[in-house]
Amino acid sequence: MTWIRRTLVFTAGTLLAVTPGVTPLHSGAALAQELTIEEWTVPWEASRPRDPYVAPDGSVWFVGQTADYAARLNPGDGTFERFDLPAGAGPHNLIVDGDGIIWYAGNRAAYIGRLDPATGDITRYEMPDSRASDPHTLVFDSEGRIWFTVQMGTMIGRFVPSTGAVDLVSVPTPNSRPYGIKIDDEDRPWVAEFAGGKIATVDPATLELREYDLPRSAARPRRLVITSDGGIWYVDFAGGFLGRLDRVTGEVQEYPMPGGEGSRPYGMAVDGRDRIWFVETGLRPNRFVGFDTKGRQFIARADIPSGGATVRHMYYDPIRQVVWFGTDANTIGRALLP
Repeated sequence: MTWIRRTLVFTAGTLLAVTPGVTPLHSGAALAQELTIEEWTVPWEASRPRDPYVAPDGSVWFVGQTADYAARLNPGDGTFERFDLPAGAGPHNLIVDGDGIIWYAGNRAAYIGRLDPATGDITRYEMPDSRASDPHTLVFDSEGRIWFTVQMGTMIGRFVPSTGAVDLVSVPTPNSRPYGIKIDDEDRPWVAEFAGGKIATVDPATLELREYDLPRSAARPRRLVITSDGGIWYVDFAGGFLGRLDRVTGEVQEYPMPGGEGSRPYGMAVDGRDRIWFVETGLRPNRFVGFDTKGRQFIARADIPSGGATVRHMYYDPIRQVVWFGTDANTIGRALLP
């Protein structure tokens, strides 16, 4: 097991160049923020460890997308434990419920899986429609239901673990590739349409879907988060922007990334102070960046020690105030937030 630790300080200044039609950052005193990033090398080579999630006991679970496993990391002693999944599952994402049960997306096999770590037993819940062939990203609502995206199947789904029932809602924009998903305080899912240049939401009572157009048709929103004021924030992977959608007015504000048009922002998370953290995956090494949504300025930046290769999804642990991530450099990492 290899462990890497790096502490870097970045002083954020006023943005000098602003793209026409894009909201500039607020000027004012620069902010210095310290970030410490730690990484653990995963013992199974080239397995694309991704989408970490902190269980109630503090262990960190993740999937090996290219090696069909779920695993947990003990951050205290750096040990890993692997649970093999059915061959061909292609696990894309997992989440952990309050009882410590693991739920994962069988992205290449058209099912949602349930793994009991105490016994190793796995239960498969198949998709009821053959078009929903690739469950993508899972997220819980307040009632323990699981909402999920179906990227190539162009759907948003809802799964009830207690009954096994699955509802599927087709996204009207063809080939829009529903991708990142988050739940707001009304149990309403919000979804980034990666190829559609839109943000979608579903009414949990009626399953009626609504789409919001983004101002640039070339935008490719990939992940999103929701701040305490209800703002829907997304990263534009193609254009190198951080954007905010006002869900009441439909107004959109965008902020150019520090790394520019080729920064390829991907994984993102929001902390308990409404600061957004994301990774610019178009840079080498990948760069971990913070943004203060109240002051509307970038506040911190640090290179990922392993290089990262690509960071696809992130998880904020509110108890320990850290952000967890997996990398295509075959590491699981955490950022200790200032």
